[in-house]
Amino acid sequence: MATSAKPHLTLSASAPTQRSDSDIRISAIDIGSNSIRQTIADVSPTGSIRVVDEMKAAPRLGAGLRESGVLSEIAIQDALSTLSRMATLASQLSVKHTEVVATSAVRDAENSEIFMRRVRAETGLKVRILHGEDEARLSFRSALAHFDLGAGRAVVMDIGGGSLELALSDDGLVERLISLPFGAIHMSERYLGDEMKKKAMRKLRKHVRQELKRRLAARHWNTPRIYCSGGTFTSLASMYLARIGMEAAKTVHGTVIPRVELEHIVDTLNNMSVAERQTVPGLSAARSDIIVGGLAVAAEVAARVEAKELVVSAYGIREGILLESAHVAPSPADPGEARERSVLQLAERTHYEAPHSKHVQKLSLQLFDSIGERLGCIPDDRKLLSDAALLHDIGYHISYDKHNKHSYHLIEHAELLGMTPVEQIIVANVARYHRGAEPKKKHRNYGGLERSVRQTIKRLSAILRVADGFDRGHASAVAEIKVRWLERALRLTAVPARHGANLRLDLWGASRKSKLLSELAGVPVEIVAPDGSVATYDDEVGAAD
Repeated sequence: MATSAKPHLTLSASAPTQRSDSDIRISAIDIGSNSIRQTIADVSPTGSIRVVDEMKAAPRLGAGLRESGVLSEIAIQDALSTLSRMATLASQLSVKHTEVVATSAVRDAENSEIFMRRVRAETGLKVRILHGEDEARLSFRSALAHFDLGAGRAVVMDIGGGSLELALSDDGLVERLISLPFGAIHMSERYLGDEMKKKAMRKLRKHVRQELKRRLAARHWNTPRIYCSGGTFTSLASMYLARIGMEAAKTVHGTVIPRVELEHIVDTLNNMSVAERQTVPGLSAARSDIIVGGLAVAAEVAARVEAKELVVSAYGIREGILLESAHVAPSPADPGEARERSVLQLAERTHYEAPHSKHVQKLSLQLFDSIGERLGCIPDDRKLLSDAALLHDIGYHISYDKHNKHSYHLIEHAELLGMTPVEQIIVANVARYHRGAEPKKKHRNYGGLERSVRQTIKRLSAILRVADGFDRGHASAVAEIKVRWLERALRLTAVPARHGANLRLDLWGASRKSKLLSELAGVPVEIVAPDGSVATYDDEVGAAD
């Protein structure tokens, strides 16, 4: 009987989580139309997944299948070699159970039985063919473990080499599962050959649009965002992140892509040759010939359900298989809980100075609540500032010297669950600029980011710098900051934590780090002592920042 649980988001193999005696080590292998992928993970009874190793290859079993009706011998040989390596890896890592599934290419091929017998004979692996609805269900199961799909309607989309899968849910429960033969390889071979590109694209999209109209009642499927898995979408996310200067993002998981950007990317790639696409940042050469077909299908689905954006999952049916094999029935994930937990774990692993970091976090949020909106911040920025404040000094773990830059790199490369790649880069940069030089376009980590992201970093950095200055002595001497935004100045008055507390160092620290905030506010920032006197940067106290 399945155990109902709220799975933790998948951790990388480098995560410090220890294997428990109750964990089951499972190998999940997905034989797709384009690629074969393996994930080996320890799955706990509570649904926590810790990835131990992964392997992938792209034998393209689906290539030429539409015309020939059979899997080619070359593709079969490549697949057998790949599966043999995967079986060996599973054995070496003491896997207790291996689940191998095959999707549309093997499902549709006339010689599928022959292929599966050869796999069993040469590798010892038993292959189970998934129906399209099974693929959609497993994709949904994985998305449910990684995103908050527990309230309202949600659409989960997976595009493989041979087929498109869609799952519609309401309050976390599946209502409909649909599979259509609109995979990236299939659509590319059928429509995007030697014919004029624009005419071919119109034909492809018209065919998809008509079939979606027939199969999907728009009134039941309309949703502001679609959750997407599969290589088509991880490639899309990589290209999008490169377009907005986020090549440094550790993962594409959680990337939010506006639908208009999807359309721009489809149009741009369709006007390129395959060779030209191979130079596109974020797009692998191996997928350059089929990416347009997959993205065009995605664009039509987004249009049909009137989605404004797509959210990319780095996970897919293999995670669904892992949970299913461990008899874990996931409940909707809580990204906020996962995010808070992983941020705190990073802070603790780097031995952060908890009293100072939490106090700076508190002062930062006081300032944000008082002046954030007037500076141009949006409500979602508050959480970014909170995380950056808690992590701003973790660079001490490496060295005091340039610890702000060390903080940036630690955050940039951390496994921060529930946080999108863009959010993680923002948090890393805000921590980077809590001291030292202010954000400048000549800085590699900052200058290449899109303008709106740079503005967010600058606003939040300005607040964090002042808040950190107000605890220059790391003694939590300033209990509160009272704010008055006057026509001639922005006055920040320190309220002492205890009577008679010496705030001279903290007032000096805040004054010294207020320049950026003053520039953004458009008026001088006055750091005011409890007695009403205004501290200045020139009030030297003999302490370096």
